Amino acid sequence: MAAQEAAVRAQAEAVRRLKQDKADPDEIAKEVAKLLEMKAQLGGDEGKPKFVLKTPKGTRDYGPKQMAIRERVFSAIISCFKRHGAEVIDTPVFELKETLTGKYGEDSKLIYDLKDQGGELLSLRYDLTVPFARYLAMNKITNIKRYHIAKVYRRDNPAMTRGRYREFYQCDFDIAGQFDPMIPDAECLKIVHEILSDLQLGDFVVKVNDRRILDGMFAVCGVPDSKFRTICSSVDKLDKVPWEEVRSEMVGEKGLSPEAADRIGEYVQLHGGLDLIERLLQDPKLSQNKLAKEGLGDMKLLFEYLTLFGITGKISFDLSLARGLDYYTGVIFEAVLLQQENEHVEELVGVGSVAGGGRYDGLVGMFDPKGRKVPCVGVSIGIERIFSILEQRLEASEEKIRTTETQVLVASAQKKLLEERLKLISELWDAGIKAEMLYKKNPKLLNQLQYCEDTGIPLVAIVGEQELKDGVVKLRIVATREEVNIRRESLVEEIRTRTSQP
Repeated sequence: MAAQEAAVRAQAEAVRRLKQDKADPDEIAKEVAKLLEMKAQLGGDEGKPKFVLKTPKGTRDYGPKQMAIRERVFSAIISCFKRHGAEVIDTPVFELKETLTGKYGEDSKLIYDLKDQGGELLSLRYDLTVPFARYLAMNKITNIKRYHIAKVYRRDNPAMTRGRYREFYQCDFDIAGQFDPMIPDAECLKIVHEILSDLQLGDFVVKVNDRRILDGMFAVCGVPDSKFRTICSSVDKLDKVPWEEVRSEMVGEKGLSPEAADRIGEYVQLHGGLDLIERLLQDPKLSQNKLAKEGLGDMKLLFEYLTLFGITGKISFDLSLARGLDYYTGVIFEAVLLQQENEHVEELVGVGSVAGGGRYDGLVGMFDPKGRKVPCVGVSIGIERIFSILEQRLEASEEKIRTTETQVLVASAQKKLLEERLKLISELWDAGIKAEMLYKKNPKLLNQLQYCEDTGIPLVAIVGEQELKDGVVKLRIVATREEVNIRRESLVEEIRTRTSQP
């Protein structure tokens, strides 16, 4: 026991030093979790292990302030999806294990399997795309434009300061159906542009590539067919690690020849716009590859549509973009934040990708008994990353966030007016006004006004004996402290006028 206690003290000291040295927040979180575990094992006085009250690793609670920011972001995203004519669906939080198996490449190890309880083998959903494909195949739907906002689960190593969790929301928009090339794909990119511009997150770029261009490039560089997907996963890491590291992984761990790796290196470091597409269409090796030629032809068409949408300034054709998921078959894209507007925030937030998506024409066919394909293209908005940026930005600016939408507080200036307050608040509620009152028989006026200051309620409706006799209510504007007498029958209209958004 003494040795265990000494170990706990040493661990507590290590945590204290890390905090003092302002170490990486993820490292601190890891050591704190270790300390809590050691304390729990040490147990309580009766020798029972002590229960540590905490949320599971990689999850968090959201208080009223965080939820207020989150609701604001959701509302901007949903209104964009609706502006583009999307319907909404929902699917179960868990799926049959078999539904999810073999769809995610190397990421499959991150799927949460539920304990076998003698029934069906189940797993928590890893994303919203595979359940969507299952839904289309099961219901024989060949044409739909839908959005879906829900939680997904990944057994990842969380980096919570950067908005990476084990339980998190995804906001997906997908267009399923047989249409002319690149028109739905261009709309998905327009949606990403609209949402990121609307949320004012700072400068961003949307990287675009095509799975066919990648596969064609691998073929002409001498990558064997069997290694396409695994080399694709290596290329996908280029936004996080330098080319040298990716190259040594390809050669050392994945057994690719150094010559093939060097040839890939020449291509994956290219990025640009229509000019680069034209150049690659003339490339002696790539232009001979059927897949790459098809992909480049479609990419050219996509850029023509994006020019008409007026958004090519933020789009970059980037040959290093690979997106590790197995199910992509055509265009792929990823939106990345470049940097924050001011240095003060830049230190706080190290988030990269905030949206991603692409075309997956074969996924629905995997679930259809007859293998009937439904072409699909979609985008997923990385809500947690965006939320992480906005939350830290608001903390830095110390801006006050309202957590309720109350328009008016019903108050009284004298005692024995509880019945009158209850009558008035009921009238306001019935008229659709958001109203509150303090749960006291005789609250002090000062306390009532202070409550409005603290919670950001803009108006106070004060009932007093004289006002009751005169058939009026005194309306106080909290910000200016101005008071006006309003006839009781005009009160609802007056509150609506004064609290309507400009």
